[in-house]
Amino acid sequence: MSTISTTASAEFRPLSTTTSTESDLRLVATQIGFEQRAFWRNRTRAFFSVVFPLVFLVVFNAINGGHHITELGGISYSTWFVPGILAYGLIMATFTNLATSVAVSRDAGILKRIKGTPLPRWVFMAGRIGSTLVTAAVLVGATLLLGSLAYDVQIRTSTLPALIVTVVLGSICFTTLGLAATTVIPNADAAPAVLNILVLPLTFISGIWMVLSGAPGWLDFTAKIFPVRPLAHSLQHAFHPATTGAGFVWSDLAVLAAWTLGGLVVCLRWFRWESRR
Repeated sequence: MSTISTTASAEFRPLSTTTSTESDLRLVATQIGFEQRAFWRNRTRAFFSVVFPLVFLVVFNAINGGHHITELGGISYSTWFVPGILAYGLIMATFTNLATSVAVSRDAGILKRIKGTPLPRWVFMAGRIGSTLVTAAVLVGATLLLGSLAYDVQIRTSTLPALIVTVVLGSICFTTLGLAATTVIPNADAAPAVLNILVLPLTFISGIWMVLSGAPGWLDFTAKIFPVRPLAHSLQHAFHPATTGAGFVWSDLAVLAAWTLGGLVVCLRWFRWESRR
């Protein structure tokens, strides 16, 4: 009788937490792989998310590559512009890419139909977010490789920790804000217009396309409280030859962290799985 009881308890022992966690991770990894295949097969989407920022990098360096910026200690234009376009590309690969794809999926009813499938909703969203971060990593690697090989931009080992932390935090921040932005996008057709209104003006006042050393104080203050300027400035600081120490700009990282938390609150409170229509 004792043997039977022991055997029964062994048969009906619940799965361990470790096994369940490993299964969840495999499921998320599979979903990320699916999202990546779908992303790269959509050539237009892949071009504007990854290739388009690199086109800007080539064109602007072709125009200004031989110049030096006296306002920033005489550094080469490439040394200043590569981290700036890296910030822009990161925003395109995370914020714009994720917000557009989620808005399209919501309008097409895909997000709604996920509820009726065995795939947990959190796994679907984790796969979409994970794929976005993988795309961002590809963009970062391509930008740094092109800047180093074509324009002799040095990736400094002393400021590498700041570069890595800024890229990671910036990716998380704009991925979160991309999901938050879907709460104000009424439909998929309006997504490009809404996202451009939210981001494009900020890129012009954040030192991505031009040096703003003579900008009015109110404009400089406005740029600093939004996340685009802290991301661009922190990356440019890490690349600047005169930067000493590890290269961290803690005020910039604090702003990025604050916007990440704000975006998370908006997502948890107002994110919609179904279209208003």
